[in-house]
Amino acid sequence: MSDFDVLVLGSGPGGQKAAIAAAKLGRRVGLVERRDMIGGVCINTGTIPSKTLREAVVYLTGMSQRELYGQSYRVKEEITITDLTARTNHVVGREVDVIRSQLARNHVTVLPGMGRFLDAHTVAVTDGSGSERDVTAAKVVIATGTTPARPSSVDFDGQTIIDSDGILGLDRVPQSMIVVGAGVIGIEYASMFAALGTKVTVIEQRMRMLEFCDTEVVEALKYHLRDLAVTFRFGETVAAVRRYERGAVTVLESGKKIPAETVMYSAGRQGMTGNLDLPAAGLSADARGRITVDEYFRTAVPDIYAVGDVIGFPALAATSMEQGRLAAHHACGEPVRAMHALQPIGIYTIPEISYIGRTEDELTENRIPFEVGVSRYRELARGQIIGDSYGVLKLLVSPDDRSLLGVHVFGTGATELVHIGQAVMGCGGTVDYLVDAVFNYPTLAESYKVAALDAMNKIRQISLLDT
Repeated sequence: MSDFDVLVLGSGPGGQKAAIAAAKLGRRVGLVERRDMIGGVCINTGTIPSKTLREAVVYLTGMSQRELYGQSYRVKEEITITDLTARTNHVVGREVDVIRSQLARNHVTVLPGMGRFLDAHTVAVTDGSGSERDVTAAKVVIATGTTPARPSSVDFDGQTIIDSDGILGLDRVPQSMIVVGAGVIGIEYASMFAALGTKVTVIEQRMRMLEFCDTEVVEALKYHLRDLAVTFRFGETVAAVRRYERGAVTVLESGKKIPAETVMYSAGRQGMTGNLDLPAAGLSADARGRITVDEYFRTAVPDIYAVGDVIGFPALAATSMEQGRLAAHHACGEPVRAMHALQPIGIYTIPEISYIGRTEDELTENRIPFEVGVSRYRELARGQIIGDSYGVLKLLVSPDDRSLLGVHVFGTGATELVHIGQAVMGCGGTVDYLVDAVFNYPTLAESYKVAALDAMNKIRQISLLDT
């Protein structure tokens, strides 16, 4: 008999939920993770630290209050790295305790160390002290996550030239920073440091950023970042980064030279599969370390599953959690519904962006008619109370059956607000529900009713002209 019914490699969002779900189903579950990485990258260097850092920045800089108290308002005049990391360390410590408690409460056996396959059902766990233990399992779930991709031509040193994981290791808030890559992580950190007063330059090969988001929302974000003195260099490629004692000079292929105290590379992420010895289990990964799975998150080897960032898009903590749960149920032979096609996207810039469904560009390209309903925070009492005059919620509505085709939010609480639209869309509701619903007043949620009425009035005007 195997040591475990299910063995999970990695304790990030996908691994946690896979392990706990299998334990809830009465299976013997083991989880392999390094001693200092319980919770995975998400808890220790990624999602939780970066979002906590964002909250510290928003609070200490007083940004959310400047509409009311003036542009010079600050809670703390001199903000240090210690000020920022104190909150981060507190939250990370609490989250690690929560995860340890959940694993213990569900009788998941934690095996400290790194795992590598000996065959499809056997994993060698090395604990870091040189000792190795072989464990067997009927089913294995790979949830090892990713690490920042590091170009071999770049000399990373942890202070002057860093990757996104290195942000927490800085010993000071830099006066100037170059962010290479305008993806989600790059733009999130660019907005945080710009809010702190750092002069930020963003370099991106493509001609626009966050291409999957609503164009109008992205333009609004760019406006706000430029207002914080962020400089964008689109269509530019980094040729070299030269490190000096007091900073670095980034040389672009166009010939431009840009000096900065710190250069942060946000050049995508690499699947952490290099140490797993996948061929021993009959598996392989692509050039980015990603593993291919089917709709049940099962790999080419039937008893081995993979979930989370290591399988690629969408590589979000939220979707990873659900993937882990679904994979565990399938591995245990338990019926479960497939993941819903509608998944929200949240981007924790300052201000936030969140959306679900399709964008105007996608609908136009597919020749799907739609009407737009808009609500602006400045027209809501709650928007005035919190000092958010720039926020906006946009509904894309089908004029044929009045279903919601997309919800796009920019501003305070965007990542929370989007779930109202998700619930309506997921339950097959229409814009009529939002028109008829009574929302607490004053709230930002009221923006749904305002936007719904706006869309319905436009649809009504067209129907009156057509009759």
